[in-house]
Amino acid sequence: MIQTTLQIDGMACSMCESHINDAIRNNFNVKKVASSHNKGETVIQSSDPLDEEKLKSVIQSTGYTLGSIASAPFEKKRFSLFRTNN
Repeated sequence: MIQTTLQIDGMACSMCESHINDAIRNNFNVKKVASSHNKGETVIQSSDPLDEEKLKSVIQSTGYTLGSIASAPFEKKRFSLFRTNN
């Protein structure tokens, strides 16, 4: 899995977040996408790396401004039901 974090300028509310999330889902094969207007970022999880030029084009078409793009391998955190007392 790959986690891609986009810095996006111009989101002001939850509808802005939804607009970005829908644009990403409609143009890319992603597992999960979440945006935060407070943080000014969108975090995407996908099986394969995303095309950065296409990301720029998709975000630009929404009317928002794309800043930086950062990608890194992503592994689900393992949750343990057992807790040890030391």
